[in-house]
Amino acid sequence: MTRLDLAALRAILEGESRLALSDADWKRVDASSAAVARVLETGDAVYGVNTGFGLLASTRIADDKLGQLQRNLVLSHCCGVGAPLPDRVVRLAIALKIISLSRGHSGVRRVVIEALQKLLAEEAYPVIPSQGSVGASGDLAPLAHLSAALIGEGRIRLKGVEHDAGAALAHIGLEPLTLGPKEGLALLNGTQISTALALDALLRAEDVFNAALIAGALSVDALKGSDAPFDARIHDARGHNGQIDVAATMRDLLAGSAIRESHIDCDRVQDPYSLRCQPQVMGACLDVLRNAAGTLVIEANAATDNPLVFAEDDAVLSGGNFHAEPVAFAADMIAIATAEIASISERRLAILVDPKMSGLPAFLVKDSGLNSGFMIAQVTAAALVSENKTLAHPASVDSVPTSANQEDHVSMATFAARKAGDVARNAAHVIAIELMAAAQGIDFHAPTRTSAPLLAAHGKIRAAVAHLDQDRALAGDIAALSALVEAGAFGRLLSVNAAG
Repeated sequence: MTRLDLAALRAILEGESRLALSDADWKRVDASSAAVARVLETGDAVYGVNTGFGLLASTRIADDKLGQLQRNLVLSHCCGVGAPLPDRVVRLAIALKIISLSRGHSGVRRVVIEALQKLLAEEAYPVIPSQGSVGASGDLAPLAHLSAALIGEGRIRLKGVEHDAGAALAHIGLEPLTLGPKEGLALLNGTQISTALALDALLRAEDVFNAALIAGALSVDALKGSDAPFDARIHDARGHNGQIDVAATMRDLLAGSAIRESHIDCDRVQDPYSLRCQPQVMGACLDVLRNAAGTLVIEANAATDNPLVFAEDDAVLSGGNFHAEPVAFAADMIAIATAEIASISERRLAILVDPKMSGLPAFLVKDSGLNSGFMIAQVTAAALVSENKTLAHPASVDSVPTSANQEDHVSMATFAARKAGDVARNAAHVIAIELMAAAQGIDFHAPTRTSAPLLAAHGKIRAAVAHLDQDRALAGDIAALSALVEAGAFGRLLSVNAAG
């Protein structure tokens, strides 16, 4: 059975455009499609196959109208609004839909999956509005826009250029699909949009987390903090895996620092929490991200439409695998953890710019007064952290009944996942500002040098952003470092990271 692990999911987000299925996958698909045909021959009413949908499930549809039923289903659900989803998310959603259909419980023909594979291979991404799903009965509106492209309706971005769907299909040599019984429903039902968005947020959060470990260690050294709080015995005594891993990473990053050796006998007893409690806070975030990753990998490989077909006994069973509560919880957890990563980073930044606490020049610049240095960069970080506090409010605790109360409890997973991505993007900027400020602090200790791993990080920062001798516009510098954070550049300097 073809399954995608987290590394494969990341590869698709970052540009992998092909997804092959095994012979066993195709065998299951064929068996499921054949089972639907046999069930139809019995004349029995089967939800979504020869009946209406939702509250209209008791309405029997004539056999000669079943193709029209599926087409109408797709078009009637194209009600999305808002900015289009980015291509990377659409690419992953297509891959997840292929995997879900290949489980052999959806009753679709090979031609449906092959059409999705063609879209993926040709970088032909349906234009999908980002708003309109409540995360129950699947991501109905966004998946309808994806499905409409297969029947030649709507819009498709082909290698970055937007076309009418019919023209784009013709360009890649694909005929518009005529949907068979259940195929529209199988395409619309499912959690693939919310899961793709949540995975995007997760992988962004992992890159932010890894960069934050570097930033935190740089700040400890720039502030002449103690490495005693990272002693393994402290963290083994508590036992949380994430905490133990973060402490080990901090020890690795600080080992061999001449700055640390220069104040080894100082009389400071304890550092502020944002320095010494990094293993406890960042470790808790790491445990949450790992837990969310486990949930989302399961969901990425799941059959989540309805009803599900079990070909071994021609059973077509109505259930609720489309309900995206696991995805909503995972997305909310990602948002909360990422907001905390940024929050503790901003507190370290606040210490760095405060001469009373840092022992460094005010706002990390010579001739402060004439120069404001990092004063407003810290304000920007504070604004983003405050924004994240609102965005981190869980969406999963909300529910608005839909479909004439047939769908009376919903997950709000798609919104949860979208805003988790927003939190991660905000956090990347905060960590970028701390990296820049901490590197500035390290500069003031020259010629005394930091550790070898942190020197490598410092060099990466300085390759993108120059030392601040006097005031200049810092927006471009923040953007340059944010791009490095989001590209995972700092995670590659770590022996332990969030994906481990």
